[in-house]
Amino acid sequence: MTTPHDAVVLAGGAARRLGGADKPGVRVGGRPLLDRVLAACRGAERTVVVGAPRPTVRPVRWTREDPPGGGPLAALDAGVRAMDADPDGPATGTSTSTSTSTGAGTDDQGTSVAQAGGAPTGGVLAGGAPTGGAQAGGGGGRVLLVLSADLPFLDEDTVHRLLGALSDHPEAEAALLTDAEERDQPLVAVYRTTPLRRELARIAEERGTLAGGPLRRLTGALSLVRVAAAPHASFDCDTWEDIATARARIREHGTVLDEWITAVKDELGIELDVDTGVLLDLARDAAHGVARPAAPLTTFLVGYAAARAADGGGPEAVAEAARKAAALAQRWAAEQDEAG
Repeated sequence: MTTPHDAVVLAGGAARRLGGADKPGVRVGGRPLLDRVLAACRGAERTVVVGAPRPTVRPVRWTREDPPGGGPLAALDAGVRAMDADPDGPATGTSTSTSTSTGAGTDDQGTSVAQAGGAPTGGVLAGGAPTGGAQAGGGGGRVLLVLSADLPFLDEDTVHRLLGALSDHPEAEAALLTDAEERDQPLVAVYRTTPLRRELARIAEERGTLAGGPLRRLTGALSLVRVAAAPHASFDCDTWEDIATARARIREHGTVLDEWITAVKDELGIELDVDTGVLLDLARDAAHGVARPAAPLTTFLVGYAAARAADGGGPEAVAEAARKAAALAQRWAAEQDEAG
């Protein structure tokens, strides 16, 4: 069972290495980078995006820091404050709020910091403990998933691994992804909100502002558990070369079909796990046993029949409709063979 959690996605910043382009809106595989990240964190009870409001693949709550451009620490603080402002609110929404954080925005949000351990520090919890929302054990408050918006290959499995690691280590205050070079990724992480808010308040007090503050000031003061990234999960897009690499990677032979099907499901608002092998076999049988144009038409009709099924069109309905259509195509082929 997945740990209940909320999510904050940092989608601001100047994107200087992209020439000031709207990085969250840059498309990889036909989908904006932000939408790809939102798909990976669809299991969050509530999602706040720190950045300029825009259409997204699913409803989220928006917030902006004041003023923009203060870096990831200030943007994270704005997201936490927006979440705390409505602790018992709905899981998703379309409202826009403005944070009172001192500084905001992110640039090159996926930039790693050197590994820093460190025991948890003491201090008074700033602002009081929130109520409601996704709760964590061990007195750590809610569990908050924190992500940058420039991670084209982040998936739900990585999110589940991070949540599982934090759950398995109740003494830990955060679980961070580490890349292939074993560098911490503090913007692909889950945090317990009580120590997170405590350390953000401490840094703001020490520096006078969170604007421009390095993320290592936060992670270095928390008790951490680290999770090694699966291939490409920590890959972030800071330059046009990174974007080109990501676009080429999704078209590789071993991944292109999965990428395409995920993109289509997101575009159509479908959340359905389908056995692609069954549908490909059906398309082959229809093309060989009937005629080539029968392949796409048959798979469309199977989808339509599954949607009308009594069980609501789940994977079982798709499989049953595909089985019937495949058997029909094979009977057509057999008749042709008999005719000689």
